[in-house]
Amino acid sequence: MTQPTTRLRLSGTNLERAADHNQRVTLHAIRINGLLTRVELAEITGLTAPAIANITKRLLADGLIEEAGQRRGGRGQPPTKLVINRDACHSIGVNIDRDHITIVLVNFAGETLARVSEEVNFALPDHVRSLYRRSIKEMMRSAGIKEASLVGLGVAVPDDLGLVDLPGRPAAYAKWDKIDMGDLFDKPFSLPIFVENDAAAAAMGEMQLGLGQKHSTFFYILISSGLGGGLVIDGAYFRGVDGRSGELGFMHAPGSGPRDQIQNLVSLSGLAGQLERDGLRLADVMGVAHLSPAAEKCVDGWIGQAAEQLYVPLEAVNCLINPSVVLVGGRLPSAIVERLAERAHDLLRDQATNVPVIAPVARAALSDDAPAVGAAILPFSHFLLPKPGALWKVPATSNANGRAIQPAR
Repeated sequence: MTQPTTRLRLSGTNLERAADHNQRVTLHAIRINGLLTRVELAEITGLTAPAIANITKRLLADGLIEEAGQRRGGRGQPPTKLVINRDACHSIGVNIDRDHITIVLVNFAGETLARVSEEVNFALPDHVRSLYRRSIKEMMRSAGIKEASLVGLGVAVPDDLGLVDLPGRPAAYAKWDKIDMGDLFDKPFSLPIFVENDAAAAAMGEMQLGLGQKHSTFFYILISSGLGGGLVIDGAYFRGVDGRSGELGFMHAPGSGPRDQIQNLVSLSGLAGQLERDGLRLADVMGVAHLSPAAEKCVDGWIGQAAEQLYVPLEAVNCLINPSVVLVGGRLPSAIVERLAERAHDLLRDQATNVPVIAPVARAALSDDAPAVGAAILPFSHFLLPKPGALWKVPATSNANGRAIQPAR
């Protein structure tokens, strides 16, 4: 039987798409570099001075950038500096996980203007819908944001949310396997919906707003109720053929049974299990300024075990990908993430003597709301910022109501 072939898509384009791409690149350059003159923009983007003049004229007219005074110190007329308009547009990000729901409202700079979060185990779709509908208008009112300013809503959710068999999962949680996110968030606003894997969203957020501005190739580890990963290569998120790249949580846990996975320990649910065995709760660790001696002992033991279990995946990441850095993020307190990253890096440095190059392991720059913030960035990325395939025509999909749900790219 002849197998169907996959045709290689080449980068042919037309002038309209090229012009749009150049405008996106210019806007992004201003966004990540801060104050820039038109001369500096031409140097950064490689575009001609007339092209930059035309592009910045359009961006100013659209209100996406603004003039921020003149740079002094040179001869002649001081050049005008350009900066993004932080309030040019806004977006909503939602992170749905097995132990919490977080909703954020962000501006074009990615700054969180309003936030609602609820700690709830295995929340069903109706619960998420209710929290969103009763929260979002008050969030916008408190931030002084009008509906017309919203460009879209992004949702960050683990793959197979309702199907992965984590401890305590109720049978009804399988409803998530059939849920339509467009229907779930269709009110009170009619917005384009972008759905993304939570680790991918966190990595994309880090790429746009965090250490990804310094490291164009990195691997992201997201510690949530499970364990996920994301891969950014040369400034673009890499999905893999089936969109499941970075799934290190499903890898076999060293020294365990054949069905045991790394995420059974290296996750918030894994840490919760360790704490429960010592008569403690996750609440004794999350949001606590100073750990009790008992909690500190348990957390330190978990960090040591987690670093051991991450050793093989990190060795593989270094050998197969050769990233410039491995970033660790998630809802754990930043001090604990920092300690885990340091322990994992020290273990690699001491034991992986056969690995040609070892990338540093470090805490990600974004806050513990990285998946939600990353989800909120998705509409900006789709409509305004550079993206792989921007020069190609990519069809949108639609939900049952006919409202476009754009595939995240």
